[in-house]
Amino acid sequence: MAIKITPKQSKRINALIRKLCCNYVDGNCLLLDDGEEHACVQCISRYGIYCNYFKNAVLPADSELFAEIMQPSHQKRCQICKSYFVPRAKNQRYCPNCAAVQKRKKAAERQRRKRAALP
Repeated sequence: MAIKITPKQSKRINALIRKLCCNYVDGNCLLLDDGEEHACVQCISRYGIYCNYFKNAVLPADSELFAEIMQPSHQKRCQICKSYFVPRAKNQRYCPNCAAVQKRKKAAERQRRKRAALP
């Protein structure tokens, strides 16, 4: 069964294939190689993900795209940057990038309150 994708996701997928897929050579797929050249199935498809190698090995490299496509029911939206991410805990509010920034801000605020409370 093919996983449905949008045209915008298709563009990102094709860029990801050209950049990271080790079986993609000059528009052809080495996994399908039987002596003749075969076009990469994933590059020519616009409406779904058909290549299992791509789905399992290449797609997880782009975590935001992976979250959009593979786990639409389990994804959350970051409260700061509004991008989608797959949470590691059920109460996680921020994507990993924003979480680090937010953690520093909270720690600084906590230290300010602690210093202000000292006599």
